[in-house]
Amino acid sequence: MSSVVIRNLPEETHRALKAQAMLHGRSTEAEIRTILEAAVRPPQRVRLGSLLASIGREAGVCDQDIAALQTSDQTPAEPMSFE
Repeated sequence: MSSVVIRNLPEETHRALKAQAMLHGRSTEAEIRTILEAAVRPPQRVRLGSLLASIGREAGVCDQDIAALQTSDQTPAEPMSFE
């Protein structure tokens, strides 16, 4: 886990964070983590898997096409020759 140090945080802001944390029943540090998480990872963000699935649907890719792509070649690999 990473650590972050916030310098020059106004005392009024620190007090407000502590008060808000108390209202939510968590530590000030946990409250700050929650606030930062919500700020950088909002629930309405586009997730990569969902985006790729929607692109596939728009392109007309069906489940059978996806299943065909997911089958792997079972042929044994040939060792490399350095001669």
